[in-house]
Amino acid sequence: QVQLVESGGGLVQAGGSLRLSCAASGRTFSSIDMGWFRQAPGKEREFVAAISWNGGVTSYADSVKGRFTISRDNAENTVYLQMNSLKLEDTAVYYCNFCGSWPKCYWYGTGYWGKGTLVTVSS
Repeated sequence: QVQLVESGGGLVQAGGSLRLSCAASGRTFSSIDMGWFRQAPGKEREFVAAISWNGGVTSYADSVKGRFTISRDNAENTVYLQMNSLKLEDTAVYYCNFCGSWPKCYWYGTGYWGKGTLVTVSS
């Protein structure tokens, strides 16, 4: 069974940048659409970004458009989220998962959530 492992989070000042990684083990996800999600304290998990299986199509939540970029390297079974111009409201635990619906991954792989990676943005 595939496992998804997120990494790259940390503490960063507002306006700074981080690059998150999502690596798969157990099997490749090279032919599967993928998405990034986040959950802030006291809030429900929300969609952040999605990328098609071949990287040709991307979609983003309005709140991150122009600041975040999703990409993937299928040869390495890894999906990335480059986050620039970070804001305080970006503070959350970030997760990756399979994307089961386009464009905002309303459906996702419920059995494949990893532990996420915490991004904390400070003023």
